Amino acid sequence: MTRVGVFGAGGRVGKLIIDDLHTETEISLGCVYVRNELDFAIDPSVLVTNDMNVFLKSSDVIIDFSLPEATQKLLECAMEHPRPLVIGTTGMDAHQLNLLKSASEVMPILYATNMSLGVALLNRLVATAAKTLRDFDVEIVEQHHRHKKDAPSGTALTLAHSAAHARNLDLDTVRVSGRDGNIGARSRDEIAVMALRGGDIVGRHTVGFYNEGEFVELHHTATSRNTFSKGSIRAAKWLRSKEAGLYTISDCLELQA
Repeated sequence: MTRVGVFGAGGRVGKLIIDDLHTETEISLGCVYVRNELDFAIDPSVLVTNDMNVFLKSSDVIIDFSLPEATQKLLECAMEHPRPLVIGTTGMDAHQLNLLKSASEVMPILYATNMSLGVALLNRLVATAAKTLRDFDVEIVEQHHRHKKDAPSGTALTLAHSAAHARNLDLDTVRVSGRDGNIGARSRDEIAVMALRGGDIVGRHTVGFYNEGEFVELHHTATSRNTFSKGSIRAAKWLRSKEAGLYTISDCLELQA
């Protein structure tokens, strides 16, 4: 049976992955990486370690929902001990993303800022709408719980990239992350990405296309983090037999372009 290693086990999604793996028949929890100690009980048959090399060697496929610095360490060590990696960490910088791409040359990596089927489909819809509604203004609003550290969310940025790519625009050039004061009229190609934080919101993303006389809004709301944990497990089962390369959740779900 395929042994799954969970990296970032102490996080909200990491704990859910461990719980959801108990119901799987094709794969099982084999190893958990921790920096210090787990603050919850775990099956005594599961290896718990803070040794990265031991963790990699004890896992057939790894699911990572951690922090950018931790993911960087995982990628650096995995270059020496390649393993299929499912990575859901958000907020990574340019160096860490480049490292991810380099690592995918020697191992299969599925990287997704959101593991849900709904968001994967939303990305496709956003690209279609952005291309079709070329004269409409694009505004993206994301909402998350008060504990989320990175902003805008990785999912919101992915949606913004989908819209920009569909219009042959460079997102880094046209993205706006806030408005304040007398800033003048909105530019034609502007794509705004705004972040709201509060309470225990799991995740809500709205992509709006606004024109004179009409507008279209696409929404996705996550009501449970199990959406992400179950999606990552599905991705791990799909990825375990793939060749080296960088994959997306759309590849896993076989969504057609």
